[in-house]
Amino acid sequence: MTSGPTISELSDRARAVFRQVVEEYIASGTPVGSKTLAARADSLGLSSASIRSVLHDLERVGLLGSPHTSAGRVPTDFGLRLFVDGMMQASEAGAEERAAIEAGLSAPDRAVEDVLSRATAVLSGLSSCAAVVMVPRTERVLRQASFTALSPTRILAILVADDGTVENRIVELEYPASPAALIEAGNYLTARLAGSTLADAAALLKLEIETERALIDAATRDLIARGIASWSADDADRAVLIVRGQSHLLDDAAEADLQRVRSLLADLDDKVEMLRVLDDAREARAMKIFIGSENKLFSLSGSSVIAAPYSGAEGRIVGVVGVIGPTRLNYARIVPMVDYTARTLSRLIG
Repeated sequence: MTSGPTISELSDRARAVFRQVVEEYIASGTPVGSKTLAARADSLGLSSASIRSVLHDLERVGLLGSPHTSAGRVPTDFGLRLFVDGMMQASEAGAEERAAIEAGLSAPDRAVEDVLSRATAVLSGLSSCAAVVMVPRTERVLRQASFTALSPTRILAILVADDGTVENRIVELEYPASPAALIEAGNYLTARLAGSTLADAAALLKLEIETERALIDAATRDLIARGIASWSADDADRAVLIVRGQSHLLDDAAEADLQRVRSLLADLDDKVEMLRVLDDAREARAMKIFIGSENKLFSLSGSSVIAAPYSGAEGRIVGVVGVIGPTRLNYARIVPMVDYTARTLSRLIG
């Protein structure tokens, strides 16, 4: 990303003009010229010539750009990031929005999947954007494990879950594993870790090894660790993505840039990559805002994502909810909306 000044490094006049450009651009979706800014009541009494000079300075430091030679300016991705992090004043979601979110999600006897689906419908309607939700992963519980040699260093790891499903994974070892190590590894997992999820099993194994309570040799420990890692990596791909409201992306402003919209719709169809974007918010356990080229998935479509994680039982982060739209999103309004939806989901399904 382009480096540039911080908010504190801008003069008062530059900050005022920059704020007005961003707010006008978010409202209209079109480049903002000096005449438009001079006509605003809060323009600080600057002439068009003075404003043009400030606009030039803001463009020179990478906060603004000119789509065309004769057009006004638009904030760059870097400029929008500076605005969101340093100038935006976000508060709680409005009373009407909170009521709409509560009404949409709080119906009695509603299944979790239905609540999550409704969350995307409500968010899409309130934000006039596409809305997404990452559905909680179905964590398998270990019932039995075994290991079979395909070659001295190539091992087939077999996991049987409590629902009867069987998962086979190839494990590559650096050193040959003896038949005794294969049997010991399978017996250890089955006897000590049965009834645990893969995540809990991995954590328990790590703890027992660190405290030297795992009475197994180094080769067996390595085999078990690699087996759990291979199964756990597969679990990371089991999340489901719900997307609603793609039609909101086809607004009047989008008609002039249909290629961008086509690119964004293609991005939304790439659910594997979309899940990886949302997983950043899940792992961070906090609201995440991705603006345009900050994320390679949206570098061509010039889109932004506002995403927040939500919790399930015992406060454990299980999924992410958010909105996707053009970079000119009304961040100050939508950020609190997404945050409130995530908190409401946590309360309802936790």
